[in-house]
Amino acid sequence: MGTKAHVGRGRSLLLAAVILGSLALGSGTVFTPEPEVRVAENKPAKLSCSYSGFSSPRVEWKFAQGDTTSLVCYNNKITASYEDRVTFSHSGITFHSVTRKDTGTYTCMVSDEGGNTYGEASVQLLVLVPPSKPTVSIPSSATIGSRAVLTCSEQDGSPPSEYYWFRDGTLMPTEPKSSRAFSNSSYTLNHKTGELVFDPVSASDTGEYTCQAQNGYGTPMRSDPLRMEAAELNVGGIVAAVLVTLILLGVLIFGIWFAYSRGYFDSRTANKKVIYSQATARSEGEFRQTSSFLV
Repeated sequence: MGTKAHVGRGRSLLLAAVILGSLALGSGTVFTPEPEVRVAENKPAKLSCSYSGFSSPRVEWKFAQGDTTSLVCYNNKITASYEDRVTFSHSGITFHSVTRKDTGTYTCMVSDEGGNTYGEASVQLLVLVPPSKPTVSIPSSATIGSRAVLTCSEQDGSPPSEYYWFRDGTLMPTEPKSSRAFSNSSYTLNHKTGELVFDPVSASDTGEYTCQAQNGYGTPMRSDPLRMEAAELNVGGIVAAVLVTLILLGVLIFGIWFAYSRGYFDSRTANKKVIYSQATARSEGEFRQTSSFLV
């Protein structure tokens, strides 16, 4: 207990020395007592910012998330896009209720009205969201000796989830050779992306696979189990399919040859026409066919 009190006094003295030194030099100091804030979604969050050495402080808060940057507070006032859910005070800003979209880096920037003195401090806000039920992609069958890829993902967890695979209810180790149950398997497992790659597939890889997503907050979530069968390459079936194809091709070629040999494709025969001349008016006794021939 005495040691903790001594450490606490030491930090206070150090902070006081920094502030006094800044005042002596005519420069401001900006400090945050809590550089990382973790809070559950839909709960309030306070981001603290302390400063000294400014005669007329002008405070701004900037939010950055990836390539997106926006102003939360400008010249000691909350901007329009945040005013319904954020409150400003000289000790920091307070969110009434945070969402997962609020996760990011908040920078407290303090300057004098004249702009001669400036300082800043950053606070990392992490909004905690439990993982949702992961979705998986698992082939129903895989050929022994080939490569098979199983994937697992979920979109809600904050921080991002890590993924763990189970075969027939048994946790799969990162290194298969470290476990007797998986020593005959050859795979790589990426806990960050959720990808499980068998290369090559072996007979022992047959089983029911389940993926679990967890991020240290809330209850870990598992996918529905799906079965993958590791099967030998069906050489007999392939040979049979090739033979059937060759037989059908042979029948087709024979049919075409037979049609040509019988003259079904002879253009001269196909273009023959029968022409009859108009019979002239004659008596029934004198009627006879005047012409009937092929041209």
